[in-house]
Amino acid sequence: LFITHKLREVIAVADRVVVLRGGKLAGVTTPKESNEADLAQMMVGREVVLRVEKSKARPGDIALEVKDLRVLDDRKLEAVKGISLHVRKGEILGVAGVEGNGQRELVEALCAMRARVGGEVIVDGTPLANMRPKQAHLAGVSHIPEDREKDGLVSAYSIADNLVLNRFDQAPFARGWIRDLGAVDANGEQLVKTYDIRTPSHRNPASSLSGGNRQKVVVARELSQNLPVVVAAQPTRGVDVGSIEFIHQQLIDARDKGAAVLLVSAELDEVLSLADRVAVISGGKIVATVDAEGADRNYIGRLMAGLKE
Repeated sequence: LFITHKLREVIAVADRVVVLRGGKLAGVTTPKESNEADLAQMMVGREVVLRVEKSKARPGDIALEVKDLRVLDDRKLEAVKGISLHVRKGEILGVAGVEGNGQRELVEALCAMRARVGGEVIVDGTPLANMRPKQAHLAGVSHIPEDREKDGLVSAYSIADNLVLNRFDQAPFARGWIRDLGAVDANGEQLVKTYDIRTPSHRNPASSLSGGNRQKVVVARELSQNLPVVVAAQPTRGVDVGSIEFIHQQLIDARDKGAAVLLVSAELDEVLSLADRVAVISGGKIVATVDAEGADRNYIGRLMAGLKE
């Protein structure tokens, strides 16, 4: 019995396929009788666009620049070994790599969740010192974390409160030390509609949501602020195919509004579908950067595995 969200895996290994939707049987088929699009439609109940439709990027000035970044992991070993990269406004740079090659430490250093031991991080022309996550946010960095339960949400809080977690003490949600609960409530109601968060009420606790809708709360909070830099780490991990489609479109929309988006994902399909440029990470280093359009999947896969060019 093989249970997965990944349609490519289902087609590759299954003899029979059972599709569930809303706790009920939605269909039974075989890989020979169906394809990824058919399975996605059964899973969601409507046609799903599996390939992201996007216009050509129009890159502007550099919004995020990283120079010779060095970061230690939890064992005090160097996990990020002198990485340099840049992301321009209006483009998505995808970081592709096998998990455990420094991606987590890279993201945590950029979002001030982990101190760096060397190198520079420059946002919109301003060098950032080692700081706290709150300060990184104020400097213009949105962060969609890879672990939404640990770093993205407070499950016991309401959906509306989670939608202002990183600006609860700022106008219009607070006046000095006094929170404006009416503004928090109105913001929650609006973002629940705009980002299609499926819930009876924005006042319900975040714990009442499905995984895909919890991720939409994180995406709504981070992208609705229109900050110049978006760092998205594994933004669709563990969510259903319908939510994946929606989240992908929100990242493209953020790019088209002028954000510099750094996408870190272990899913090569996701990186190649969303990114305008792809940086391949292996052994804590960027080993190659290529244009996503026309990129050779096998070539990138070999680099991810640590093989020589």
